Amino acid sequence: MGRVSQAQARENRRRVVETASRLFREQGTHVSVADLMKASGLTHGGFYKQFASKEALVDEATAHAFGELARVQQDGLAQYAGQPAAAQRALIDAYLSVEHRDNMADGCPVAALVTDMAREPGDREAHRVYTEGVGRFADRLATEDDEDGITRLCALLGALVLARATKGSPLSEDILTTVRTALTEPR
Repeated sequence: MGRVSQAQARENRRRVVETASRLFREQGTHVSVADLMKASGLTHGGFYKQFASKEALVDEATAHAFGELARVQQDGLAQYAGQPAAAQRALIDAYLSVEHRDNMADGCPVAALVTDMAREPGDREAHRVYTEGVGRFADRLATEDDEDGITRLCALLGALVLARATKGSPLSEDILTTVRTALTEPR
């Protein structure tokens, strides 16, 4: 079998990182390299030609997931330019939706990776990227009247994680609805 071109190697790496980003959000970072490469449509042996270690892939896939989060939030909120309250409402509505609850693979890396990152050493790149991503998300949730984006983020994250954990019961949708109302209705 011949060597792959540099362009094909870059494409393979991109595919592995995107696949890892989705699988890690859906199943956690404990996914095996063999399963990850199979899901990418590549052989297990090719992994170490692309990455020094699985930890290096976790670092890169975490950064990719937060890049996607930023793009999705920017694209989704672009239509609300000059309307910060409407933008905030749209973000909260999308975050606390049944669709987001049910689609972990393409969902928020803050919620999906929380327990994995809690176990990561603080000096790892993935932990740094995660921490910075959490901070940027909290900043996006701060309003002009109330700069407490951290409280909003904690409410969103807690509601999403609990709704996922109770999926299939009426409580799951009650959690989403109750917290969405609490964060968007005037007090």
